[in-house]
Amino acid sequence: MAIRVVQPIALVLALMAGDAMADVVVVVSAKSPLAKLDKAAVTDLYLGATKEAPGLGQATLVALAPPVRDEFYAKVLGKEASQVKAIWSRLIFSGKGIAPKELTSAAEVKALLAGNPNAIGYVDKADVDASVKVVFAP
Repeated sequence: MAIRVVQPIALVLALMAGDAMADVVVVVSAKSPLAKLDKAAVTDLYLGATKEAPGLGQATLVALAPPVRDEFYAKVLGKEASQVKAIWSRLIFSGKGIAPKELTSAAEVKALLAGNPNAIGYVDKADVDASVKVVFAP
Protein backbone atom coordinates (compact mmCIF):
# COMPACT_ATOMS: atom_id res chain seq x y z
CA MET A 1 0.00 0.00 0.00
CA ALA A 2 2.83 2.43 0.83
CA ILE A 3 4.27 2.05 -2.67
CA ARG A 4 0.96 3.14 -4.22
CA VAL A 5 1.03 6.35 -2.16
CA VAL A 6 4.71 7.12 -2.73
CA GLN A 7 4.61 6.84 -6.52
CA PRO A 8 2.01 9.62 -7.07
CA ILE A 9 3.82 11.86 -4.57
CA ALA A 10 7.12 11.29 -6.38
CA LEU A 11 5.46 12.14 -9.70
CA VAL A 12 3.99 15.37 -8.32
CA LEU A 13 7.37 16.39 -6.85
CA ALA A 14 9.12 15.68 -10.16
CA LEU A 15 6.61 17.82 -12.05
CA MET A 16 6.97 20.65 -9.52
CA ALA A 17 10.77 20.56 -9.83
CA GLY A 18 10.44 21.00 -13.60
CA ASP A 19 8.28 24.09 -13.07
CA ALA A 20 10.87 25.56 -10.69
CA MET A 21 13.48 25.63 -13.44
CA ALA A 22 13.87 29.13 -14.81
CA ASP A 23 14.38 30.09 -18.42
CA VAL A 24 17.25 32.44 -17.69
CA VAL A 25 18.14 35.18 -20.18
CA VAL A 26 20.87 37.81 -20.12
CA VAL A 27 19.49 41.33 -20.39
CA VAL A 28 20.59 44.95 -20.66
CA SER A 29 18.72 48.23 -20.52
CA ALA A 30 16.46 48.88 -23.49
CA LYS A 31 18.62 52.00 -24.01
CA SER A 32 21.91 50.09 -24.06
CA PRO A 33 23.93 50.08 -27.30
CA LEU A 34 24.65 46.38 -26.77
CA ALA A 35 22.60 44.24 -29.14
CA LYS A 36 23.86 40.68 -28.66
CA LEU A 37 26.32 38.58 -26.67
CA ASP A 38 27.44 35.04 -27.31
CA LYS A 39 27.87 32.40 -24.64
CA ALA A 40 31.65 32.83 -24.54
CA ALA A 41 31.35 36.57 -23.87
CA VAL A 42 28.78 36.03 -21.10
CA THR A 43 30.93 33.32 -19.53
CA ASP A 44 34.06 35.48 -19.68
CA LEU A 45 32.23 38.37 -18.02
CA TYR A 46 30.56 36.38 -15.26
CA LEU A 47 33.69 34.35 -14.48
CA GLY A 48 35.87 37.45 -14.36
CA ALA A 49 38.04 36.66 -17.39
CA THR A 50 37.17 40.06 -18.87
CA LYS A 51 35.61 43.29 -17.64
CA GLU A 52 34.53 44.55 -21.06
CA ALA A 53 31.61 43.51 -23.20
CA PRO A 54 32.11 43.61 -26.97
CA GLY A 55 30.73 46.91 -28.30
CA LEU A 56 29.94 48.20 -24.82
CA GLY A 57 33.21 48.68 -23.00
CA GLN A 58 33.53 48.22 -19.24
CA ALA A 59 30.45 46.41 -18.00
CA THR A 60 28.76 46.55 -14.62
CA LEU A 61 27.58 43.04 -13.78
CA VAL A 62 24.38 42.38 -11.90
CA ALA A 63 23.37 39.03 -10.43
CA LEU A 64 20.03 37.77 -9.22
CA ALA A 65 19.71 35.78 -6.00
CA PRO A 66 18.96 32.04 -5.97
CA PRO A 67 17.25 30.08 -7.40
CA VAL A 68 17.64 32.03 -10.67
CA ARG A 69 21.35 32.59 -9.97
CA ASP A 70 21.97 28.86 -9.57
CA GLU A 71 20.09 28.15 -12.78
CA PHE A 72 22.20 30.79 -14.60
CA TYR A 73 25.43 29.29 -13.25
CA ALA A 74 24.41 25.80 -14.34
CA LYS A 75 22.89 26.57 -17.76
CA VAL A 76 25.18 29.37 -18.93
CA LEU A 77 28.44 29.07 -17.01
CA GLY A 78 28.41 25.30 -16.58
CA LYS A 79 29.40 25.72 -12.91
CA GLU A 80 27.96 25.27 -9.45
CA ALA A 81 27.54 28.21 -7.09
CA SER A 82 30.48 27.11 -4.94
CA GLN A 83 32.77 27.04 -7.98
CA VAL A 84 31.75 30.54 -9.09
CA LYS A 85 32.15 31.84 -5.54
CA ALA A 86 35.69 30.40 -5.40
CA ILE A 87 36.61 32.07 -8.70
CA TRP A 88 35.33 35.47 -7.55
CA SER A 89 36.97 35.11 -4.14
CA ARG A 90 40.37 34.66 -5.84
CA LEU A 91 39.78 37.61 -8.16
CA ILE A 92 38.65 39.91 -5.35
CA PHE A 93 41.50 38.87 -3.05
CA SER A 94 44.08 39.50 -5.78
CA GLY A 95 42.52 42.86 -6.66
CA LYS A 96 41.71 41.74 -10.19
CA GLY A 97 37.95 41.92 -10.07
CA ILE A 98 34.74 43.10 -8.50
CA ALA A 99 32.02 40.48 -8.12
CA PRO A 100 28.63 41.11 -9.70
CA LYS A 101 26.25 43.05 -7.48
CA GLU A 102 23.64 40.59 -6.24
CA LEU A 103 20.04 41.76 -6.05
CA THR A 104 17.04 39.94 -4.64
CA SER A 105 14.40 40.44 -7.33
CA ALA A 106 14.00 40.81 -11.07
CA ALA A 107 12.40 44.23 -10.46
CA GLU A 108 15.59 45.40 -8.72
CA VAL A 109 17.73 44.08 -11.59
CA LYS A 110 15.59 45.87 -14.18
CA ALA A 111 15.64 49.12 -12.17
CA LEU A 112 19.45 49.04 -11.93
CA LEU A 113 19.76 48.26 -15.64
CA ALA A 114 17.43 51.15 -16.52
CA GLY A 115 19.76 53.56 -14.77
CA ASN A 116 22.98 52.20 -16.26
CA PRO A 117 23.27 51.41 -19.99
CA ASN A 118 26.61 49.63 -19.32
CA ALA A 119 25.05 47.17 -16.88
CA ILE A 120 24.40 43.54 -17.77
CA GLY A 121 22.22 41.21 -15.75
CA TYR A 122 20.07 38.14 -15.99
CA VAL A 123 16.47 37.38 -15.13
CA ASP A 124 13.90 34.69 -15.71
CA LYS A 125 12.53 35.02 -19.25
CA ALA A 126 9.05 35.56 -17.76
CA ASP A 127 10.29 38.81 -16.17
CA VAL A 128 11.41 40.41 -19.46
CA ASP A 129 9.47 43.56 -20.36
CA ALA A 130 9.98 46.70 -22.45
CA SER A 131 12.52 48.13 -19.97
CA VAL A 132 15.13 45.53 -20.94
CA LYS A 133 16.31 43.72 -24.03
CA VAL A 134 17.57 40.17 -24.23
CA VAL A 135 21.16 39.91 -25.47
CA PHE A 136 21.68 36.22 -24.81
CA ALA A 137 19.38 33.24 -24.29
CA PRO A 138 20.87 29.78 -23.71
